[in-house]
Amino acid sequence: DDSDDDDSDSEDDEVVKGKLAAREIRQERAKAAVDARTPERLRSAICCIMGHVDTGKTKLLDNIRRTNVQSGEAGGITQQIGASFFPAETLIERMGSLVESKKIDVRLPGLMIIDTPGHESFSNLRSRGSSLCDLAILVIDIMHGLEPQTIESLNMLRSKKTPFVIALNKVDRLYGWKSTKDQPFIEAIEDQPESTVQEFESRAASVLLQLAEQGINAQLYYRNKDFREYVSLIPTSAITGEGVPDILMLLVQLSQKMLVERVMWSVETQCTVLEVKVRPAPARVRITVGVGVGVGVGVGAGAGVLILKAGRQCPCH
Repeated sequence: DDSDDDDSDSEDDEVVKGKLAAREIRQERAKAAVDARTPERLRSAICCIMGHVDTGKTKLLDNIRRTNVQSGEAGGITQQIGASFFPAETLIERMGSLVESKKIDVRLPGLMIIDTPGHESFSNLRSRGSSLCDLAILVIDIMHGLEPQTIESLNMLRSKKTPFVIALNKVDRLYGWKSTKDQPFIEAIEDQPESTVQEFESRAASVLLQLAEQGINAQLYYRNKDFREYVSLIPTSAITGEGVPDILMLLVQLSQKMLVERVMWSVETQCTVLEVKVRPAPARVRITVGVGVGVGVGVGAGAGVLILKAGRQCPCH
């Protein structure tokens, strides 16, 4: 019996030594991967889109993707986390005239945008999404200003020290707004009547004041002289596309200039499970057809897991 106990203890010691050795190998491999990173090779940035319910988060993504996911959701409200990948070619196409006028050199392989629910019931999903991302878009309705989940999202981003920009959405609802599909906002605002410009300035100033009351220094992006000290507001319309080129331009520029250390490509792969669902149906893959690609994978007849697919242009490569 004593010999059996000794054999058992010996086996336990071997298991512990094996685990320690494996851990050391992993640590050495991780250090080598970090040392091998270079600013000349970047991975795709991961961006989370957050805000109060019905501010137009999914509609904004629909506009970029050229899809209509929002209308198919229950009550038009997002109730799960979704991910869409936009390759560099799509970003360049959607930025339009800004690429040449602002001399933008897109070095990112692409941009992964994670859509989170805005309803108060989905706080845990918003928290998971904001934990994963490199930077974020906080969507605010210009007609309503800051709302409860806007403030909650702000606090999440600040607590995790996540860089973010603000999409001041629904500018097409300003009285007298003249829409030009997918036009950069800095060009669109010049075509508006004086009364519409005055209403925009008044509502934008009100949002800036509300943000200041929350301790956030912010400024309209084209007036922002210090992007490290002031959060940028980008006026947008998810319906007609004004401002979409501007927000994509800003995401690309911030990733390539201020977040280089964070988005340098590494041979070490990291994976995060965002959401698990129980589905009785057999395994299946759903892909949202559009300019970007959303990937949802159902695993077996049990739990379905939403994943970020690894690939040459995806975040972990």
